[in-house]
Amino acid sequence: MQAVSVIATVLNEAENIPRLIESLLRQTPRAAEIIIVDGGSTDGTWEWLRDTAASHPTLRAIRDETCSLKFAPGPISKGRNVAIASAKSQLIACVDAGCTYAPNWLAELTAPLASGDAEYALGGASLDLTDATVWDLASAPFFGVKLDATAPTKSCTARSMAFTKELWQRLGGFPETVFFGEDTLFDFEARRVAPPAFPRNAKALYRPHNSFLSACKQLARYAVSDGILGVRWSRLLRNAARCLAEVAAVVALPWTSIPLAVVLALALHFAFEQDWLFTRTLKPHVLLARFVFSLAVPWIIAANQIRGAVTKKNLANPQNTTA
Repeated sequence: MQAVSVIATVLNEAENIPRLIESLLRQTPRAAEIIIVDGGSTDGTWEWLRDTAASHPTLRAIRDETCSLKFAPGPISKGRNVAIASAKSQLIACVDAGCTYAPNWLAELTAPLASGDAEYALGGASLDLTDATVWDLASAPFFGVKLDATAPTKSCTARSMAFTKELWQRLGGFPETVFFGEDTLFDFEARRVAPPAFPRNAKALYRPHNSFLSACKQLARYAVSDGILGVRWSRLLRNAARCLAEVAAVVALPWTSIPLAVVLALALHFAFEQDWLFTRTLKPHVLLARFVFSLAVPWIIAANQIRGAVTKKNLANPQNTTA
């Protein structure tokens, strides 16, 4: 395997950072370097990184407090750009602090780049099922996260993304003017010049530990970001249409229940269309939670994407509110 620099940017990730680094140090073959940029953590993340780097030569910890909302409108992008600029390898792999990675992840993700078949690769994400909550299982498909680690995916996420350093330079890096959705914008630009490869066995193992409320808030943040960026208007229209259909079905109840039956059938379809084979193994209360979340999704997306388009203000991120 060619030399690869694995990069991430973190802020107040003391709970997650040990698992992330442990999984990256177990990669076979190993990364040439693991570069973590800390944007000014106050919860012990930086101290852990600094102490761990002292005993692991491949781990490079960089403290850059300008990679936070206090100093930059796009701190995540800035942190990634700082890490990539300092990388010694020509192949770059992006990871996320909320994830862990199987030992063969890096080799699988970067194989299309190392062979010269692609400049850009997307591995996607699957849910870490070891201690997943009910609402992790219920909300996963609405975030593009698979329950089956072997399922094909073409979703864009910087949780598992690789590219050549030359491509990153051509694109001008990750856009530092946006808080959320920076990987989406990078993906839009990258696909114009470098069609991505989609290695099947290179998914990040995502561990959100969501409650119903936190899953709704996460979906709302993404929707607000889409509104600010002016992307995914077709998704807004689909979800707004679902909202209108649900209202119309309720209004029509005194005369007929058929529209409501159709609306509920559609909600079932959207809840299980992406992974219905896998969901057959889930318990009834998880299936019910998935259906409930499916009913909430169109309202969250439509309201918050419009909100973002109007206000141009991102919703608060938990890590930044504690910084």
